[in-house]
Amino acid sequence: MKKLFFLLAGVVLLWSCGSSEKGELVGVQDRPIFEDIDLKGMVFINQGNFSMGSGTQGVVYGKPVQPRTMQVGSYFMDETEITNNEYRQFVNWVIDSIARRMLGEAGIDGYLIEEDEYGEPLEPAILNKKEKIRWNEQETREALEDLYLPEKDRFYRRRTIDPAKLNYEYYWIDYAEASKKESNTTVKDEYKGTMFAPRPKGLNNRSSLIKREVVNVYPDTLCWVHDYTYSMNEDFTRQYFTSPAYDNYPVVGVSWIQCKAFCVWRSNYLNRYLESIDYQQMNDFRLPTEAEWEFAARGGIAGESYPWGGPYVRNPNGCFLANYEPLRGAYDDDGGVKTLMVGHYAPNDYGLYDMAGNVSEWCLDAFNPSTYVVANALSPFYNYNAPDDAAPAMKMKVIRGGSWKDQKYFIQVQTRDYEFQDTAKSYIGFRCVQPYLGRVKGDNLKSASNVAK
Repeated sequence: MKKLFFLLAGVVLLWSCGSSEKGELVGVQDRPIFEDIDLKGMVFINQGNFSMGSGTQGVVYGKPVQPRTMQVGSYFMDETEITNNEYRQFVNWVIDSIARRMLGEAGIDGYLIEEDEYGEPLEPAILNKKEKIRWNEQETREALEDLYLPEKDRFYRRRTIDPAKLNYEYYWIDYAEASKKESNTTVKDEYKGTMFAPRPKGLNNRSSLIKREVVNVYPDTLCWVHDYTYSMNEDFTRQYFTSPAYDNYPVVGVSWIQCKAFCVWRSNYLNRYLESIDYQQMNDFRLPTEAEWEFAARGGIAGESYPWGGPYVRNPNGCFLANYEPLRGAYDDDGGVKTLMVGHYAPNDYGLYDMAGNVSEWCLDAFNPSTYVVANALSPFYNYNAPDDAAPAMKMKVIRGGSWKDQKYFIQVQTRDYEFQDTAKSYIGFRCVQPYLGRVKGDNLKSASNVAK
């Protein structure tokens, strides 16, 4: 017994001598170093509070609306609305992925990875994105025939990909559901004889909280026609999303549901790259909350109605400062009849373009007329999860900023509006935000005594 004691004491002594922690609380060492990434085309917006709704009047009776002080954390935001060409990258990725899956299932080698690095089968097989698709080879054309419109639906016999086939599948975790308790009663711990609160559902039934979504990603190009009866917009329907002439114009004809899918794809697209270079993953992209959108649109200028400050929509030279409907229908007086390329007008003080006019922008929140009363002042957000059987009110999503077809009341930073989540309009687009990991940029703990040097 004495020998065993001395043996254990020796092991403890050797461990203590070899440890750099010296019995101190220093945390887990050799953790990945986190460094900020300034993403292309995004602007960093520092945390802050503001008077949300300040300056608002009801559109019908002109009565002032009581504003509410709101707090938002730090985040990155796209400096412009998502353009046709940026959204096309998403569409092309979906086309490429579907094609690879079809080629692999047709027995053509190289497009699917069916075993992991240890030789274990992968179910289902994953896509091999490194293999170049040989689109013009006969074998490839035959295997992908179902991806294209059938012969009877082709115009001048052009072989065109069927937009109805462009479905993107993704998954998300319902954290709101996970946070709910198992029951409304406390539970007795028989071992200790004590009482404790019910466990969250997510601790016991995780698989039920993982939701699957399948979304068609192609924009509704017919929005230009069905939005405006007796208006010649067929040219925009044919060319707006397909022609390089409109590459830098804001994408339209995308529903809130499609925008949410785009954010998921963009998050995975970035984080898979970061994982490949052994870098820390970033927060997911998403649509901005209504509070984040208004805070960003104000550009740090309190109490004013427009992103540039001041109560006027023209500069001292008499030039309009945004793309909207001026002078009761003189659309081209501001420089554009419909949409304009992003960044055509000067940015606000945060460096954000087109926060007023051009196209309205989807926000994450469901629309609630009582938001200023019921919303939590700390990072306010009104629950957006709206399945098919949800109440219609939950499917009404906030849009902000006004558009090329709106009067100046609707391009004010505080004006609220909504549209249903499954609709796609010729005057609604979007931009993304990415919540910042931390408080503010450069705010890393470096000098405290308990940080390992």
